[in-house]
Amino acid sequence: MAKDLTDRTGRSVETLVADLTQPAALAQVEQVLRTDASITLLVNNAGVGAAAPLLQAEVGDMDRMITLNVNVLTRLAYAVAPAFVARGAGTIVNIASIVALAPELLNGVYGGSKAYVLAFSQSLQHELADKGVRVQAVLPGATATEFWGVAGVSMDQLPQGIVMSAQDMVDAALAGLAQGEVVTIPALPDLADWNAYEQSRKALAPGLSLAVPAARYGLASPRGVAA
Repeated sequence: MAKDLTDRTGRSVETLVADLTQPAALAQVEQVLRTDASITLLVNNAGVGAAAPLLQAEVGDMDRMITLNVNVLTRLAYAVAPAFVARGAGTIVNIASIVALAPELLNGVYGGSKAYVLAFSQSLQHELADKGVRVQAVLPGATATEFWGVAGVSMDQLPQGIVMSAQDMVDAALAGLAQGEVVTIPALPDLADWNAYEQSRKALAPGLSLAVPAARYGLASPRGVAA
């Protein structure tokens, strides 16, 4: 692929092969991200999924999924972010999934790992926005890639009306980035639906942490906290 890109575009393409679940290989990639000033965009796309319910899944596989989907993604973002901040520019794109919003659809560990990616991306954008660094979370739906075979599901089992081509998904994600979206859901027809969801979520904030329990729990004499 690198040769094809170079032949077609004349651009220089460098490849670095690494098993990101191996500490030494991960450290090698982190070092490149920390020191190569030519890197202006990180796409955290490495990840695996699972479709089997938790009780039918191997705990070792779930542990490896958390390592790749959560720990590795965090470390790569952590490696490149200081360099971007120092230069006052850079973009981090984290690939999550619609299961971040709908964890009932597939394996719960997978959904939880992608919910982490969404929350991490939103927090990172909040932290870095005034430092010239952009952060985007992409939440694809079913996409025509090798993901399904690895997860133990044949694509033939999926309704074709819900499966997007990888090229269309990537094009939509890049368009969302160009439009300034922090969260891009390539298949969502109306952005207003996402905005309403976010507004509802943020509206909960004043009631999430209070000195006394909610009245619906019927506690007659809340104890409060001693000063």
